[in-house]
Amino acid sequence: MRNRCGVSGAWCAGLLVLAFACRPSARQPPPGRPSAYDPAHDIGTLFADVQLSGIFPDSKEFVDARPKAAPAAIAARYDSARRANGFVLRAFVDQNFVLPAPAGDGYHSVAAQGMVAHVKALWPVLTRSPDSTDPRSSLIPLSQPYVVPGGRFREVYYWDSYFTMLGLVRSDRTDLVKNMLDNFAELINTLGHIPNGNRTYYRSRSQPPYFAAMVGLYARATDTAKALPYLEALEKEHAFWMEGAEQLTPGQAHRRVVKLANGVVLNRYWDDAAEPRPESYRPDVEIGQTVPESLRATFYRNARATAESGWDFSSRWMRDPKDLRSLETIDLIPVDLNSLLYNAERTIAALRLFRHGAGDSAVAQRFNQQADARRDAILAMYDPKQRYFFDRRWRTGELVTDRPSLAAAAPLYFGIATADQGKNVAARLEREFLKPGGFVTTNFASGQQWDGPNGWPPLEWLTIEGVRRYGRADLADTAAGRWLTLLQHTYKTTGRMMEKYDVVNLRKKAGGGEYPTQDGFGWTNGVALALCAIAAQTQACNN
Repeated sequence: MRNRCGVSGAWCAGLLVLAFACRPSARQPPPGRPSAYDPAHDIGTLFADVQLSGIFPDSKEFVDARPKAAPAAIAARYDSARRANGFVLRAFVDQNFVLPAPAGDGYHSVAAQGMVAHVKALWPVLTRSPDSTDPRSSLIPLSQPYVVPGGRFREVYYWDSYFTMLGLVRSDRTDLVKNMLDNFAELINTLGHIPNGNRTYYRSRSQPPYFAAMVGLYARATDTAKALPYLEALEKEHAFWMEGAEQLTPGQAHRRVVKLANGVVLNRYWDDAAEPRPESYRPDVEIGQTVPESLRATFYRNARATAESGWDFSSRWMRDPKDLRSLETIDLIPVDLNSLLYNAERTIAALRLFRHGAGDSAVAQRFNQQADARRDAILAMYDPKQRYFFDRRWRTGELVTDRPSLAAAAPLYFGIATADQGKNVAARLEREFLKPGGFVTTNFASGQQWDGPNGWPPLEWLTIEGVRRYGRADLADTAAGRWLTLLQHTYKTTGRMMEKYDVVNLRKKAGGGEYPTQDGFGWTNGVALALCAIAAQTQACNN
């Protein structure tokens, strides 16, 4: 058989030996960590034994399960019980844990409902009430209601939420947008950043920093004054991404910042841990067994950093598109990440000037100067020969021109590209990436979910609205029409909104990844409503 890292190998005793070495040990919560349950470190050997046993095909199910007793007591009970004859691991888990249900479980679409009405009816289904503090749950509690994506994604997700909010605004639910912004500000103020999701096992990483874009969306939907309460949180999040920048010398990196040889400071994706992801434990360990021990921690760090990017996984991050062991995420300066931080710097500067209090002008000037320098660096990530934006390897300075992707749309969406660059990128997107169902993420068929033939709602939105911003309304409307027609067809056939779609073969389901394609689905719903609000898409949305 072939495993997902592209090398021969079966699930075997060698993996179990390796897994023993990978077992997370019990440890004290680090300073500032909430006293919530951390499954990878609070139940001893039981965690790895369950995750590697295969009783749960999806590793996330067990980390979302709630212990029925104190984790330490269950760990001690397990150490004793597993030595008995006739011990059954699954029975032990069922006796000691409450397994989670999928978000939206039990909801059935109404056959007579059109897609738009269905999406609006899903908001209450995907909305969680404020959480109560539960020391036996891996959930980090949030004090306001929030929307989850659906399916296995039972918690809020950072970058998903921006695209969900697009639809909430179109549904006149700015109240729920505000609730979610309040939750994110609370996470920044208590944890120092917005984690990947509100779970303890996500605390070591963030996700693409869309908080500033969310605040901007809310300000446009209401008024600018209502964005001011989030200014402090915006600046704290920016400090999280820039931590350590002042101590760097050219050619160095620290956490999420790198300093190029010319002295410009840019950002990369990172994770503060270098061990298997708890929610993807078995797949990570499976690949880890094939990596030399001296490189194993780097592989885990790269896998986690890729999860922070949201594009987990994609040939974009791999030197060999067929081999996940070749991940080089922490060695890359992503063009879309830096476009997001450019937007954050401009947003902070604009809100400081709008407030116009003591010292605000000086702070605004500093953030605008940072944004100017970052914009120049992003413009230099455009290759004039290929007429496209690419990620850059920060150690060597070379652009990664052999792996083009929809990440090139980010400088268009945020208005960074020059007019000529925008025109040229749009032309290449039309020529190479526009497929029968919309824009394809990459043209590599690697088997990874963030590659062809898949199209993803957030990237469809960024690309469609990016080319529209640079004068290609015709291309934007064509792509939006194809995407919405695909969504409509899938909805009529299945009654569901899916997480991702095959945009090349419209008769096939999207595939790839570490878990089955999910339905629900927050960002699909949000982007669908936002695109349906564009006049040119009225027919596609009403069919």
